[in-house]
Amino acid sequence: MILIGLGANLPTVEGSPRQTLEAALRLMPAFGISPVRCSSFFSTPALAHTVQPPYVNAVAVVASAMPARDLLAALHRIEIQFGRVRHTRWAARTLDLDLLDYQGQIVTAQGPRGADAGAGPLPLALPHPGIEARGFVLVPLAEVAPNWVHPRLGVTAVALLERLKAAEGPSAVAGIRRI
Repeated sequence: MILIGLGANLPTVEGSPRQTLEAALRLMPAFGISPVRCSSFFSTPALAHTVQPPYVNAVAVVASAMPARDLLAALHRIEIQFGRVRHTRWAARTLDLDLLDYQGQIVTAQGPRGADAGAGPLPLALPHPGIEARGFVLVPLAEVAPNWVHPRLGVTAVALLERLKAAEGPSAVAGIRRI
């Protein structure tokens, strides 16, 4: 299974953030990526330290013959097609496509991530770091692939979401709503 996280909180020529995500899914086959199924779209609060509009997030199951690194590069090219400019970490964005999992592979990032990564494209890390702590990823992930098992933790998407809710209480999913 290959999982892609989709997010946006700025409009593009395609329209609203949701319309941008829908357009990105339609464009993926031109880049060798075939969407198989997609979660509902969810409105989620921005977690950045600056004031931003809410995000629209989803998770898609896709198929691709490309190796993981090439797939990540293709996702970055799609982001650019929709005006994504990486200038400030955690900034508002027109489109964010994250490779969450690639057939259960475990790849440790070769290069800086997090605050040390700067604004450029991130190195490949699988599964995508922090899935287990992000309600905006786990809610759509649990919907589209409830039995997906985190390769490092050995826990299903549904169980990860329940763990997050138990650890953080209602704040873990506060403001996340299906649209």
